[in-house]
Amino acid sequence: MSAIESHQQGGHSGHNHGAGASTKRLAIALGLTTAFLVAELVGAFVFDSLALLSDAAHMFTDSAALAIALAAVRIGQRPPDDQRTFGYRRFEILAAAFNAILLFAVAGFVLVEGVGRLFDPRPVESVGMLIVASIGLIVNLISMRILAGGRDDSLNVKGAYLEVWADMLGSLGVIGAAIAIYVTKFNWIDPIVAIVIGLWVLPRTWTLLSDTTHILLQGVPRGISLDKVRAAISGVGGVSGVHDLHIWSVAGDDASLTVHIGLADGSDPEAVRVSIAELLETQFGIHHSTIQTETKPCGDEAAIHA
Repeated sequence: MSAIESHQQGGHSGHNHGAGASTKRLAIALGLTTAFLVAELVGAFVFDSLALLSDAAHMFTDSAALAIALAAVRIGQRPPDDQRTFGYRRFEILAAAFNAILLFAVAGFVLVEGVGRLFDPRPVESVGMLIVASIGLIVNLISMRILAGGRDDSLNVKGAYLEVWADMLGSLGVIGAAIAIYVTKFNWIDPIVAIVIGLWVLPRTWTLLSDTTHILLQGVPRGISLDKVRAAISGVGGVSGVHDLHIWSVAGDDASLTVHIGLADGSDPEAVRVSIAELLETQFGIHHSTIQTETKPCGDEAAIHA
């Protein structure tokens, strides 16, 4: 077998996990959100409001998202070393997976407790509940304003912004529940709102766990079709075959590719390699590729056709 192995790497400045992200913005938003999370947990127990506790669980997702984003900006900047050749970018994925599992447990507790309180409603201090939820709304609005300036420059900041935006809606729900309880004296409204918030959090939590699991299993990045990539490469002049094609992501906002390319007789290996690398960048946004060109079938291809 005669083979030329080539490596094309570029565009990392645009895909750097911390590129354009403001650690100051994230740190301030994290401080505000975490401080209110503690206050909301205290309020949930003092005023015996399950809706506040459920919203606190959602607020926890905000704190976790902000902490993950901030950690990813700082830790993800560490260069690869002899032990971690891909660097530390996967830290975000591991933390996000842990976050999702923990949220499932919290949401499960809220749902079970909510159903129990439907049959045995407890008196709720609606005024205190309203005050805490209103403060939460203000904190969310401030955090959104802080993060808005960097959401177009960083996937981390954008994700954190969306989390805070969603929690703002949760705070509005708790405020509505507090007013309704104050006016009607119907304490069962509290667990109803708690259950709604819990059910609202679960689909997003499942999506988070599904996405992180997909990345950890080296799945093909979302939005990229392996068949389309294979077909596009096969259409490049001088290519006689494509095999051992792998596409994966390290941290969810990047894509890496390795592939073996069979060359047609008389083809220039370097010209074919450059053409494929340019194709991958322009059509699929794959900036990190390892392309091995072959004039004779390698062991992997022979095994496939055996």
